[in-house]
Amino acid sequence: MKISIVGAGISGLATAHAILTRNPDAEITIFEADKRVGGKVWTETSADGYLCEGGVNGFLDKIPKTLELCKAIGISPLPADASAQKRYVYSRGELHKLPEKPPEFLKSRLLSVRGRLRVIYETMAGGTDNPDETLAQFGTRRLGKEAFERLIDPMASGVFAGDASQLSLKSCFPRIHEVEAEYGSLILGLIKLQIKAKREGKNNTHGPGPGGRLTSFDNGMSALTNALAKQLGSRIRLATPVKGISRSGNRYLLQLDNGVEEESQVLILAAPAHAQARMLQALDPALASLLGEIPYPALSVCCFGYRQQRVGQVLDGFGFLVPSKEQRAVLGTIVDSNVFPGRSAEDSILLRSMVGGARTPELALLPDEQLIDRVRSDLKAILGINPEPDFIRIFRHERAIPQYVVGHATRLETIEAHLQRHPGLVLTGNAFKGVSLNDCVVNAWKTALSLIPQPLDGENA
Repeated sequence: MKISIVGAGISGLATAHAILTRNPDAEITIFEADKRVGGKVWTETSADGYLCEGGVNGFLDKIPKTLELCKAIGISPLPADASAQKRYVYSRGELHKLPEKPPEFLKSRLLSVRGRLRVIYETMAGGTDNPDETLAQFGTRRLGKEAFERLIDPMASGVFAGDASQLSLKSCFPRIHEVEAEYGSLILGLIKLQIKAKREGKNNTHGPGPGGRLTSFDNGMSALTNALAKQLGSRIRLATPVKGISRSGNRYLLQLDNGVEEESQVLILAAPAHAQARMLQALDPALASLLGEIPYPALSVCCFGYRQQRVGQVLDGFGFLVPSKEQRAVLGTIVDSNVFPGRSAEDSILLRSMVGGARTPELALLPDEQLIDRVRSDLKAILGINPEPDFIRIFRHERAIPQYVVGHATRLETIEAHLQRHPGLVLTGNAFKGVSLNDCVVNAWKTALSLIPQPLDGENA
């Protein structure tokens, strides 16, 4: 079986690895438009020791498939420092530590007394007939306006760089949607899930929250995609864009940018949805149009490095998020040097700030000088950092994280209906069923299983 995969990001690489695990004789070629593998997994290390992540900064260690993949390719995960559990929200002129336990929530000044009481009232809040609520509608209905503005809204920025008034709850956070549907309350649902887990002798339970510990690698997240690329070897063809796709009988024909035409029986598109749309325009204009409707707002990642003696200890945890109500340029900032060892020299700190997203995409595309000024202004106001950075690296993504806006689930159903007319064509990547690296790895295995369903030796059918 001849298989072509377009896109050498984590989705394409993990899909190739999963297929070869199930069938080592599979004939696979991976086409990548860029000169490097990894896609949004993008690590750079400066000459003075700052390790910067231009995209994905880690994954939660709760998904076995990602850990199994790491073991299979011979790389060791690096758990985040315990202090990374401390996370903050900037609100009303100060940083507030996010409560980790109920007693902390009751004492926290992040929400007013009235706001905290409204959250507790969640156990009695009413349901909805709306089958596809936005995060804003859900958060306000269940937790109140204040909790939405100071908790849910910044969470939407932190995960999706998204606009909570547009994002779909059931598509972005399906587990939260399921818990409410099953138990009628997030708080009661979490309590019941914890009781059930203890009864079954489990230490952890899959509640509404993300769970797991943030994890990366000694040399950053590119260690994962580089190790995959090393194993896949000459199957990967870099700097080889696919201009278009057509079909002849049961074969797919790929028109490459260099004028060469390649054919395959199975075609897996693992590029961003907008790139898939461009490639499929001639084959299926309606399908291409559906893919092109998935929004990808611009986002810039600004890495600032400082000598410790110039700024002192800036924050004792992971970092902070900023609610949209605060009208800051920065969506949030991670103190990378606190989270993982080796992200800066011992006498330095590294901050990574996100700007733009669905909230203010135009800010992500400001000229460097203006962008740096906006970030410096926010870091001065929030963290009290006044000196100019000793190191600056800006990563720009004109199209960053796909947005699962209201209607996303319906769009996926329509896409699936179109794919029935194209046997052997598979669409994958983070534009469909999960934006995280874990989601991409799990979906890679699902793709491999759909192509090679027979069980392996020692594997349950």
